[in-house]
Amino acid sequence: MLRSLNHRFSRLVSGLFLAALLFCVPAGAFAASADTSPLLAFAARIAGDDARTRLIIDFDRKPDFEVHYVANPYRILIDLPQTDFGIKAEELEARGIFTDIRYGAMAAGRSRIVLTATRPVGVALAEVQQEEGASSHRLVIDAAIVTETVFQAQMEKQSWKEVSAQTGSDLPVQLPGSKADGPFVIAVDAGHGGIDNGARGGVTKMEEKHVTLAFAKQLAEALNALPDTRAILTRDKDEFLSLSQRVQLARSEGANLLISIHADTLRQKDIRGATVYTISDKASDSLAASLAERENLSDQIAGIAFVDEPAEVADILLDLTRRETQAFSINLAQSVVGKFKDQVLLINNPHRHAGFRVLTAPDVPSILLELGFMSNKEDEKLLTDPEWQKKVAGLIAEAVKDYRTTVASNGG
Repeated sequence: MLRSLNHRFSRLVSGLFLAALLFCVPAGAFAASADTSPLLAFAARIAGDDARTRLIIDFDRKPDFEVHYVANPYRILIDLPQTDFGIKAEELEARGIFTDIRYGAMAAGRSRIVLTATRPVGVALAEVQQEEGASSHRLVIDAAIVTETVFQAQMEKQSWKEVSAQTGSDLPVQLPGSKADGPFVIAVDAGHGGIDNGARGGVTKMEEKHVTLAFAKQLAEALNALPDTRAILTRDKDEFLSLSQRVQLARSEGANLLISIHADTLRQKDIRGATVYTISDKASDSLAASLAERENLSDQIAGIAFVDEPAEVADILLDLTRRETQAFSINLAQSVVGKFKDQVLLINNPHRHAGFRVLTAPDVPSILLELGFMSNKEDEKLLTDPEWQKKVAGLIAEAVKDYRTTVASNGG
């Protein structure tokens, strides 16, 4: 059930996103040219953020197209028959996940659009839609960041001939990570990174971003030891990822769970112990609210402006999270707390909830794990101890194993 949510939600949000984009820039109707004349691309618009971007191009008639992937740098190529581009430069100005967009003639009878990105990318939707009551058509390309593994799978799978047959139609192209088969995938998210250092230890001065990455690697190793399980890291080095990028990378791999790792600081240096958080539109207490507010500022630290989702999308996100995944998230949180009991020191009321943005994937049960507090010298000592990290990672792996058993027995 959960594996099918990704596709359903993507199509639903894509529809809302497209409707909003088309409302802002209405497309006109152009008379179709003779079949032997070049296509005419007469308008375009692009919108999105650093995790997902949508491109729409209006043509005078239905375009055949092919989608290809090229590395070094990461690029999406859209091949078209001979096309005259009557598009204003500002209509296709690079934004969102794309750093450069170029288009023009390639060879006799062929044209190409090149979308360049700094991170691996994939096409989640590629289709042609006809303008109602007109002969004009629009090409819709919905792209998103993916992990390097997914990008390489796209590269290895494609052949120019096969891609032509698959994408030269109105059928959407699905990312490899959205398939329902394969192992149980868990996204392990090491909090902070790059310009966002996170908390800092009072004794060792160790930065949270290094603690979370070290633990994330231990946890991935423990999870990969489970049968039929594959753990992926949202980041495997000291780099900055926005909150939306973390969520999208998990979804690109078809993740069944997301575990975000943190180790914060508090003014009250005597408070210590682990806490497990799940998402809620209302915080369980003032501590949860304060931590969520600080974690949600991660993007601003790197100078990324937070853009609110349209009201309709926000409502759908919250509704789907509550109805389809919140119960699973709570189940996982309780399983982790149960394994930690008498093994790892827990804060009072260790399962709490707040509006953490990194937990908003509507189709991926997610928890945020505060391993402890870098502001407490006892916690800090443990957090930086590889043996302690290995022990706790093993307990979480056991919790995930029990979670899967419980979900399977309940028909999930």
